[in-house]
Amino acid sequence: MMKLSLTARLFAAVFSTAMAVALAMGVLTHVNLNRDFLGYLNEQAVNRLDLAQVSVTAGYRENGGSWDFLREKPELWGRLLRPRVPEGQAPAVKSSPAELTGATRRFALLDVDRQRIAGFSQPSPDAVERPIVVDGLTVGWLVLTPFESVSSGAEKRFADAQLRSAWAVGGGAVLLAAGVAFWASRRLLRPVRRVAEASHRLAAGDYGTRVPVTASKDEIAQLSHDFNHLALTLQRNEAMRREFMADVSHELRTPLGVMHGELEALEDGVRRLDAQALRSLQGEVATLHKLVDDLHELSLADVGALSYRKTDLDLRTLIDGTAGAFRERISGSGLALQLELPDQPLPAFGDERRLRQLFSNLLENSCRYTEAGGALRISARREGPHAVIDVQDSAPGVLPEQLPRLFERFFRAEASRSRRSGGAGLGLSICQRIVQAHEGRIEARPSPLGGLWLRVELPSHG
Repeated sequence: MMKLSLTARLFAAVFSTAMAVALAMGVLTHVNLNRDFLGYLNEQAVNRLDLAQVSVTAGYRENGGSWDFLREKPELWGRLLRPRVPEGQAPAVKSSPAELTGATRRFALLDVDRQRIAGFSQPSPDAVERPIVVDGLTVGWLVLTPFESVSSGAEKRFADAQLRSAWAVGGGAVLLAAGVAFWASRRLLRPVRRVAEASHRLAAGDYGTRVPVTASKDEIAQLSHDFNHLALTLQRNEAMRREFMADVSHELRTPLGVMHGELEALEDGVRRLDAQALRSLQGEVATLHKLVDDLHELSLADVGALSYRKTDLDLRTLIDGTAGAFRERISGSGLALQLELPDQPLPAFGDERRLRQLFSNLLENSCRYTEAGGALRISARREGPHAVIDVQDSAPGVLPEQLPRLFERFFRAEASRSRRSGGAGLGLSICQRIVQAHEGRIEARPSPLGGLWLRVELPSHG
């Protein structure tokens, strides 16, 4: 079975609806016209009958009180039906609708015994009657057989003219409906076709596809706008996917290359298998292990499968314990630790293991990138319904335009904070996921100490 396009179906729907409306209007108009027109003709004939009643009564008196004059001279019947008008006044009967339609030909005169004297030969049972009364006595009946159909004379011509007009109007309505349906199907569906064609290109991988957005604010314009937004999102996701794959391959290739070189050197005897060689290999393995663990953590966070076991805890104790575990690392990096914690507990509701991972990543980030001889300041306090934790370090800093991108995967600020320090650029991305899972927020700012300022806000309890 042939499938019709959306344009053809819309055209058919609009056109058929207009055709049905035009046909219904034509039929109803024709029926109503015939019915009302016949009613009008019969009404005019009754009015003419009332006028004829006066004339026939006067003729009966003038001819000796008998109907014999009509039996002897039937031709007087027509003149008898003419209304009598005062002398000097022109009769207007000839111009009346009943006279023009031949209503008088349907008049009949009956005597007192209802025997036909003159006029219409076959009066109908539903004929309209008017008595001929002379000196208080009924001497006859003037009857009118009503019109039952438009069949002759001027009324037939009038009905035919109305029928032709109805056909002309109906034909014009059909042509107009066809034009409107054609315009609507082409005009309204053109943007939809553009979106459909662009969807095929987008599905084929052309993420640069866009559709023009009209100035109107209708649903079609909104559809075009949403399609462009979808295409832009897919384009960005595809760019991020390619960048992510390139970064992952680069991060994996570097330690694997080092390990491969170390093993070849050991195999060729260029390097001895001693404690230093083992430590070098173990360091590269640890780097790979950390990278794989971070990627696993991010993949779980993306699908919402990262487990959290939240309980009531004290952030002050947690931060103090994490900083204590990093004291040796901080000191070894040549940094001075400044710890500013409140005297009172700082309650919160969260996963202790994940929050410890959060603070460890923040401290690891500062130890890795801050130049020796600098400072690391950690402060915590309560501000309204939130617990605020600030981690600030000294130079080098981060360019203001790079601050929003610090939480992107594999992003590393160039120059001063580069890969020479060994980071893969995943730590802050994991921190952001952990903070979001605790219904908080994290942001990066320039630090007054000359480096980076990372602020964490978590909902506080108690």
